[in-house]
Amino acid sequence: MESNIWLVYAIITTLFWGVWGAFIEAPEKRGFPATLGYVVWSLTMIPCAVVALALVGWELETDPRSVLLGCTAGLLGAAGQLVLFQTLRKGPAYLVFPVVALSPVVSVALSVLLLGETASARAWAGIVLALVAIPLLAYQPPDRSSPVKGYLWLAMAIGVMFAWGIQAIVLRFANQTVSSEGIFFYMMATGVALAPVAILMTDFKQDINWGLSGPWLAAGIQVLNSVGALMMVYAFRYGKVIIVSPMINALAPVITIVLSLLLYRVIPNKVVTAGMMLAAAAFYLLS
Repeated sequence: MESNIWLVYAIITTLFWGVWGAFIEAPEKRGFPATLGYVVWSLTMIPCAVVALALVGWELETDPRSVLLGCTAGLLGAAGQLVLFQTLRKGPAYLVFPVVALSPVVSVALSVLLLGETASARAWAGIVLALVAIPLLAYQPPDRSSPVKGYLWLAMAIGVMFAWGIQAIVLRFANQTVSSEGIFFYMMATGVALAPVAILMTDFKQDINWGLSGPWLAAGIQVLNSVGALMMVYAFRYGKVIIVSPMINALAPVITIVLSLLLYRVIPNKVVTAGMMLAAAAFYLLS
């Protein structure tokens, strides 16, 4: 069991992020902006960090190296999310998301080059299938009402891709000397520290839903994201980046799509369906 504990954490992350993905747009559709959703997410990280630290006797590394590694991991993830908000204002989602979805390619490449990670032939087959599946799962039909203007959106999307890809490497590297609970605490602190930026990005001229279906619904959904993030830190502690990153990023969208099909009767197109089949095969090979 000890050798496979990474798989348990990876599956929990996948399940939580898959469900989160299926419901994440619900508050926004009810008038609660995504930027304020980020603020709510950062706040839901706090109880998760408190529980994690409580389970290890409130032991927290405070040396400069631990703080730097934890905050770097948090900054790459949280700042990447804020940049993504701005990217979607400059470029169409159907082009932005497939680019951002390639972040595991960065993680896999760096895990081989910097961490010296290796994989069996079977695992490599799963990795390749997962990396092919991820951009297919992120595919969205072209929206002619969102014309492409310039290339700044592309540069920003590539920036997010590298930020999230590098984050996996930082998490694996940090886990060698810092407790997973400590890493998550500093990720939480960084996320909360960037919340004012999200507030400044919010258009308060629009009508904002402050009721139960706004911030409170967002909190119930975002806590899934936060718990999944904590489990991801554990997964990278016990597992290889070269395996964990493609698996999580390929399978979570599959769960989101299946739930969307059941809840909203949204039938995936042929491209996404092909991605789902490849992701399922990848999971079998990687696990």
